[in-house]
Amino acid sequence: MKRNQTAEKSILDAAERLFLEKGFVLTSTIMIAKEVGCNQSLVHYYYRSKENLFELVFQKALNTVIAGFTDIDDKNLAFEERLKHCVYNQFEMLQAHPEIVFFLINELSTNPKRLIAVKEQFNTLFSDILQLIGRELKIEINSGKIQPISPIDLILNIFSLNAGVFLHYFISKKLSIFTDEELQIKLEQNKHLNYILIMRSIENIK
Repeated sequence: MKRNQTAEKSILDAAERLFLEKGFVLTSTIMIAKEVGCNQSLVHYYYRSKENLFELVFQKALNTVIAGFTDIDDKNLAFEERLKHCVYNQFEMLQAHPEIVFFLINELSTNPKRLIAVKEQFNTLFSDILQLIGRELKIEINSGKIQPISPIDLILNIFSLNAGVFLHYFISKKLSIFTDEELQIKLEQNKHLNYILIMRSIENIK
């Protein structure tokens, strides 16, 4: 059978929508095929199994989270501005894909093997950025401007604050606690608040 790139992409897009909404266990290749409007054999022809499809979707979600930390190598920025850019950039990546936080947490908590693989990948993908942040932190710590903190702790603190906002967003949206307009206003407020909280947590207050 000749490969049809349009059909192949449609299957992957449908799988992404369903996996993000329902998770791995509650999504089947039959459901994916129905979403696309094709037969199940076509899904298996292009991707062989549900597991292969899921790994592609999971990898994309993980890369989205990580991408928020990678675009901060601007030597013209002072440390505070670089950190602000890092918090904002990662927040905005999640804001564009708010369902990803719940999806990743759910899948990592239900699949220990995937958690181990993510830890290894995390160390590989973050090696360069951790070195960069480590150099910046060392300068600031030695100058007495901030308290001692490791690069990985700083990264995890930023992600924890940002992810917490979008878990709240996910629950609020499901329960219709706020209107979409109110949620967007709260997100913008939380983006800046998270930067302030990070700065205050490392400031060397005398």
